[in-house]
Amino acid sequence: MADAPQPTPEQEPIVQEAPKPAMAEAVTPAAKKATPEPPAAQPAAKAPAAKKAAPPKAPPIEAKPLPAFVEEHFLPALTQALANISITNVSLLWVPELNQVRGAWAEGKHEFIITFAQGDLKGLKTFAYSSYGAPPSTLESFMIDERKITLDLLVFYTIQRLTAQKILVLN
Repeated sequence: MADAPQPTPEQEPIVQEAPKPAMAEAVTPAAKKATPEPPAAQPAAKAPAAKKAAPPKAPPIEAKPLPAFVEEHFLPALTQALANISITNVSLLWVPELNQVRGAWAEGKHEFIITFAQGDLKGLKTFAYSSYGAPPSTLESFMIDERKITLDLLVFYTIQRLTAQKILVLN
């Protein structure tokens, strides 16, 4: 037997042991009972017999064409928001040729303009303001970081911008 040739490493058969299941020891019979059955294996009696078809949702008011949205929703909501902070006798006007909302109060001493440059609620919007009869001198971007524009956000940002310019409240 001493004369038997030794296999070279290239000729040696590779023997791998079967991996032991790691979780097999951790799963006890009690744990198997506590494991819920997959949803397909559960009886169908728990499912509702027949679902009623939900009525289709109305499209959001922001999906309306810009002139309709502004005249029917934005101007009344903005008037109410200004009245809530004691700004009354406000003149709000929609100028469709320019896609602008113009607001003035205190006998024209305070004015602002919101322009929808692309004629769309989701497009570029700008804000300008003036006080004491001076023409608006600064055109600022307006609501540029918002992905979804809602009526509440549009009113909120308008009031916020007017407050920041110290037109509404002296802070």
